[in-house]
Amino acid sequence: MTLSIVAYGDPVLRKKGKPIDKDFPQLKELIANMWETMYNANGVGLAAPQIGLPIRLFIVDTAPFADDEELTEEEQEKLKNFKKVFINPVIEEETGTNWAFNEGCLSIPDIREDVSRKDTIEISYLDENFNANKASYDGLLARVIQHEYDHIEGILFTDKLSSLKKRLLKGKLTNISKGKINVDYKMRFPDLRKAR
Repeated sequence: MTLSIVAYGDPVLRKKGKPIDKDFPQLKELIANMWETMYNANGVGLAAPQIGLPIRLFIVDTAPFADDEELTEEEQEKLKNFKKVFINPVIEEETGTNWAFNEGCLSIPDIREDVSRKDTIEISYLDENFNANKASYDGLLARVIQHEYDHIEGILFTDKLSSLKKRLLKGKLTNISKGKINVDYKMRFPDLRKAR
């Protein structure tokens, strides 16, 4: 089932997500719905707060980035086959050099900006079967994970922009929260109190 994506301005996007356990109600169904919702909106990641749930869960599938001809064959292969569920993740360490990349967000449609992040992360998490994992990721994989991880910490990519950029985007962000935007996926707007 395709769910509504929560738009910028909704307080749920500012809440720090709570950890969940195996008994979280209908977890398998929730994850399946999140995949469907993400693919329907042409996203590469989706965090539970973006569908209105303040819990520590997000999904990532970087296959759409694999078509980038500027990447090496090895990088393309890595991105093409990366599809994971992250439950109760903790980024243990961020290392490497800062690099900028043009990011967007399904909760903030039609706004893309360069965001600077560290190149490499070390993350521990549970998968959909509650098996413990610890892994290191770099490049675009690390970036997508960092972006989604920020969501479960109540942080949006626009928070990482300069104060000048934020001022320039203020009107656009206000319009998004009021639903004054055209999107081709289901959204819930905080200032409209209804999905459309």
